[in-house]
Amino acid sequence: MFAPPPVPAGLQSAVVKAIVVGDGCVGKSCLQLGFTQASFRHTHEVTIGVEFGARSVVIDGRPVKIYIWDTAGQENFRAITRSYYRGAAACLLVFDLTNSATFASIRGWHRDVVANAPPQVVLALVGNKSDLASSRRVSREQAEALASEIGASYFETSARTGENVAAPFEASAKEALRRLTEAEGSPGCYLIASEPTGARAQGCCHA
Repeated sequence: MFAPPPVPAGLQSAVVKAIVVGDGCVGKSCLQLGFTQASFRHTHEVTIGVEFGARSVVIDGRPVKIYIWDTAGQENFRAITRSYYRGAAACLLVFDLTNSATFASIRGWHRDVVANAPPQVVLALVGNKSDLASSRRVSREQAEALASEIGASYFETSARTGENVAAPFEASAKEALRRLTEAEGSPGCYLIASEPTGARAQGCCHA
């Protein structure tokens, strides 16, 4: 996969809160693990509620800690996960490139984000499982059109191979900090008071 770059010492760091949403089994948890731990699990349990991960990166020479809330995709957990949208600086809307139904669901997830997240939240549309090219059901053109429609950047990733996994997290954090700087005239940050815990149950995940 990749090794996280060293974070410079002695610089004031910023904190960015990111949430990851999308249908179950699209690879949200695998993406989070790929980014925060540079690992991939071939068998993975379905997220129940919300899980948490974090990684420190360097953006434009500044240390930034990205706190990631990985939310459950099942409808019966929506009421729980919606509360974690508050204060989010960035949101990754993830779908499975081999499953057109998960792509069709993105508009519903986007409505949740608009209703519950801050208006300045940075959106990234992420098509996961790019390594399964022969099983692809959503074209890049379709995905880019939807990204343009909802005001998101578009990324294709493979949590299995590690391809492009860091890009949506780091690009979204960079844009979030830019927006905060413009809005407040200073390099502001989203400070996190606590780190939630999440339970898990047996299920599936392929990325």
